Amino acid sequence: MSQKAIKLFGFPLSGHSHRVELMLSLLGLPSEFVLVDLTKGAHKHPEFLAMNPFGQVPVIDDNGTVLADSNAILVYLAQKYGEVHWLPSDAAGAAAVQRWLSIAAGPLAAGPARARLITVFGAPYNAEEVIANAHALLKVIEAELSGRQYLVGEQPSIADVASYSYIAHAPEGNVSLADYPNLRAWLARIEALPHFVAMPRTAAGLQA
Repeated sequence: MSQKAIKLFGFPLSGHSHRVELMLSLLGLPSEFVLVDLTKGAHKHPEFLAMNPFGQVPVIDDNGTVLADSNAILVYLAQKYGEVHWLPSDAAGAAAVQRWLSIAAGPLAAGPARARLITVFGAPYNAEEVIANAHALLKVIEAELSGRQYLVGEQPSIADVASYSYIAHAPEGNVSLADYPNLRAWLARIEALPHFVAMPRTAAGLQA
């Protein structure tokens, strides 16, 4: 019996949506992208709020299992459909992945993601502050990637998927990646994975 398509409710320029789109593709899962047009406020419509009361993309519907929050969805997909390297089952490995999911929801959101929100969506953040936040984070990640292929060990995990989108698109928010060779090599390794799918680039910031 073939796997029915998992519906992904998202927005093409949302890094949070792209995390899930990328994971679905890396796992070879059939999916259907359902546009939630953030520019028209579709995420605040009652039918969408019924799926996610926080009014945020992405949401998935896996044949009746409806889940919101990109990192939670990554955990679900890895545990249900993925090989163990995507979400290690040992205590230390699981904790190492969770650490990066917390970083993705914290410093990554407060740095590269917000910097890009300013240039791409006109968000009212302080550009100097969030760009400084971004570089503080990228310096740590650069050091963490010294002598290691991926964020957690030598195989990709959902830690990498959760971190990729906003780091790869950081230049759109005027955050240069020029000083981070380990990080750029890591991005290239992600992009070389079978079934990798890119998020559309916007002509903003350093990409303009």
